[in-house]
Amino acid sequence: MIPRTFDVQGKAIAKGSTNVAAGRAPGAIPAGQPAPWQMELAQAVNDPAQLLRALELEPSLGCMASGRDFSLRVPQSYIARMRKGDPHDPLLRQVLPIVEEQAVASGFSYDAVGDIKAMTIPGLLHKYHGRVLLITTGACAVHCRYCFRRHFPYADANAATGQWEAALDYIRADTSIREVILSGGDPLSLTDQRLAVLVNRLAEIPHMHTLRVHTRLPIVLPARVNDALLAWLTGGRLKPVMVVHVNHANEIDDAVRAALGRFTAAHVPLFNQSVLLHGVNASVTALAGLSHALFNAGVTPYYLHMLDRVQGAAHFEVDEVTVCRLLDELRRILPGYLVPRLVREREGAPNKLPVPTPPHSPPKTSADA
Repeated sequence: MIPRTFDVQGKAIAKGSTNVAAGRAPGAIPAGQPAPWQMELAQAVNDPAQLLRALELEPSLGCMASGRDFSLRVPQSYIARMRKGDPHDPLLRQVLPIVEEQAVASGFSYDAVGDIKAMTIPGLLHKYHGRVLLITTGACAVHCRYCFRRHFPYADANAATGQWEAALDYIRADTSIREVILSGGDPLSLTDQRLAVLVNRLAEIPHMHTLRVHTRLPIVLPARVNDALLAWLTGGRLKPVMVVHVNHANEIDDAVRAALGRFTAAHVPLFNQSVLLHGVNASVTALAGLSHALFNAGVTPYYLHMLDRVQGAAHFEVDEVTVCRLLDELRRILPGYLVPRLVREREGAPNKLPVPTPPHSPPKTSADA
């Protein structure tokens, strides 16, 4: 069977069509005209003082020096979910540059998980058997202060359009690869036209089976989930999987639930990866609330990551003993399907490494968990 290609509206088109080559489709937004989500993203706040004034907080709480190295970026729709007058708001803490970022911490590095060493060609990471990760762009809708790629050399190491051929050739040559993970940056910061072209090309590789997208945009900018996105995601032969990134229940409002519901209605599996962060979600109450909020939005709590030890993020770290106790308590109060897997990523490891619970922790007494 010859794989079909699809335009951004999900209609099958002939191979070699100029619409595929140019990334256009009948009824798509004309080139040069921004989509609504792009216009909203253009209004993102980049000035810490502006953000703090909007939240009725003292502008001096933000650190301009830290923001120069890794600038603030946060959409208005995400700011609207923050509590005014609360400097400890869990959403604010994830995005506000503070002076602690300037401290050089022992044991923290600029390539916390070995991404650069794992690059086989620019923008293509091959760490684990059967799957590769494609750095599609360095752009994100929000700059999370704990980001493990905050120092990543995107200018030299991303599989932008001009570099897709090398990545595709690598995938084509290795028949053990069944899954491609689109990452970044955030892949959904690219236009649907460009993503449709890339996904069509991946679908032409016979041994490709699964397309996974790692993204935060449906959470911080729910307007990003539109018809064109769903068309290229679900219109081809590759099995789609969507992995979102939510760290606190307050990030999920009605607009986010509606956006996630569109994936569910299109039969796209939804999983969440979160990071355990001091001052954000390092409590049983916060983690349990997150799991319930995710489940109510149709998302499976998948991974809870230990902080990747990247320079500039040491103030977010939670010690392993505390983390394991939190997870032990979660297992007592939540059904098993709401307890995420506690893991860490370590350079050179063949997979994500499970973090064990303390040996003295008593087991659950019910077999119904």
